[in-house]
Amino acid sequence: MTEIEPGAARRVVAASRDDRAYLLAVAHRILADRTEAEDVVQDAFARLAAQDVAQIRDLRGWLVVVVRRLALDRIGSAHKRLSAPHDPTAPGLDVAADTPDPADRVTLDDEIRRALAVVLDRLTPGERAAFLLHDVFGIPFENVAELVGRSPAACRQLASRARRAVRDSGPAPAAPPVDPDLQSVVERFVAACAGGDLDALAQVLHPDVSGWATLGGERVGSDTGVERVAAGSLRYLGPHSGWKLAPLALDDGMAVVATRDGDPVALIRLLVVDGLVTEIHTVLLPTALLPPR
Repeated sequence: MTEIEPGAARRVVAASRDDRAYLLAVAHRILADRTEAEDVVQDAFARLAAQDVAQIRDLRGWLVVVVRRLALDRIGSAHKRLSAPHDPTAPGLDVAADTPDPADRVTLDDEIRRALAVVLDRLTPGERAAFLLHDVFGIPFENVAELVGRSPAACRQLASRARRAVRDSGPAPAAPPVDPDLQSVVERFVAACAGGDLDALAQVLHPDVSGWATLGGERVGSDTGVERVAAGSLRYLGPHSGWKLAPLALDDGMAVVATRDGDPVALIRLLVVDGLVTEIHTVLLPTALLPPR
């Protein structure tokens, strides 16, 4: 175990005192089991003790990331145990030795995507959006509601149903399929922004497209027309922004989640009509205003 300096030790003790209840709530929302949540939080603090604490600027943020990863890994492991045939004569596998430490990952890499797939396949688009945005990314329900066009109370109910679906070990109901044409438009939008391709982006925008951004429910900017909206989209969502974009299916359409350094910074709602994007509503999160790490 790494020897902890007195100042760093005080930070760990303070985090254990001040943040443990919050971390338990984060783990419990995902696992819906108090005992397992406590195990995950304890494991997270054990991993923290093995780190160079002086190099971690935000202990609470670091712990939240690790707790979420551990909880999701636990869900994935439970699903494998329930779904895979059990052969008591098969040689044992040292899973722990081959499993990457969640503390070493701050983005949704391939390992985490596989664990998330176990969860997401069980959910409707609305449940998936509420679960991902709130339980995984930690976005307040008020911001989730602004994106999906529902009340915060309705989003809480969606997230609650998602957690119950995750706990259910029976066969998952088939989620409504995403319109492939809609999905194609959104994927082209994401690819054009990520590649900084102004022409490709203009091709998926309606001539009268409008785009606006809100922060805390207040409008902070707007543009209309292909040229202005395309230029603004690349300025804020393009490759030089440092933001990574990922499509997200909703009950009544699709959206895009923007992250920076693994943290969500914006939620982008796209309205698509006849194969073209007619409206782009960007919900900026407070993390968008912070400088990059």
